[in-house]
Amino acid sequence: MEAMLCEVKGLSKRFGAIAALEDVTFHVRRGELLGLIGPNGAGKSTLFECMAGVLASDSGSLCAGGRAVSGRARTELLFYVPDGISPWPEQSAGWALDFTIGFLGGRAELRDEVVGQLGLAPLLGQHIGTLSKGQRKRVLLGVGLLTPQPALLIDEPFEGLDLRQAREIALALRVHAERGRTLFLSIHQISDAARVCDRFVLLSGGRVRGEGTVPELAALAKRTDEDLEEVFLALT
Repeated sequence: MEAMLCEVKGLSKRFGAIAALEDVTFHVRRGELLGLIGPNGAGKSTLFECMAGVLASDSGSLCAGGRAVSGRARTELLFYVPDGISPWPEQSAGWALDFTIGFLGGRAELRDEVVGQLGLAPLLGQHIGTLSKGQRKRVLLGVGLLTPQPALLIDEPFEGLDLRQAREIALALRVHAERGRTLFLSIHQISDAARVCDRFVLLSGGRVRGEGTVPELAALAKRTDEDLEEVFLALT
């Protein structure tokens, strides 16, 4: 079993009368592809924002090595790649990668590899604001993969990509995980999650309904089959 990287303990967040997260608890291992799966509105993005420190939680903590992690220590542990944003729209994709390396202390030795893995070469000279949703997604993934933090939180990594691109990026993510990078992926398409991830956190209605591998979750759901979609429906 991989060593534990961090643990979320009792995380809760409310927006007025709405409980977006309620007592969320699970752990993240080093070098794993962990899938956060759940329907739209389950609280996945809110969870990532609270973990990354973008949004303050009402209660609970993020712990590593038995101690709560906050402030600068959290930014050194996690890097959050949100969905649906267009950062630095007037700058080129190549500039964004170089900025990640130069200003954020990114991994210069991986630049050419990441450009090749994500098919970014034709986009390097284009302004980010002119790119399609799928193209922006690949640039953002490139930024994330070049950052120095040991763990990435990636919201909807396959959104806006066609089937071939999604498969190529899934293979690239696996390569980085096998080198020890922890990749925590928020995915609403369960079939995509089942194909890519090692373990899963099932989130529904702001609560964790299960955590583990597909066989572990199937056992929790008391099912003999290991169809992740059916297991998810049984547990939620």
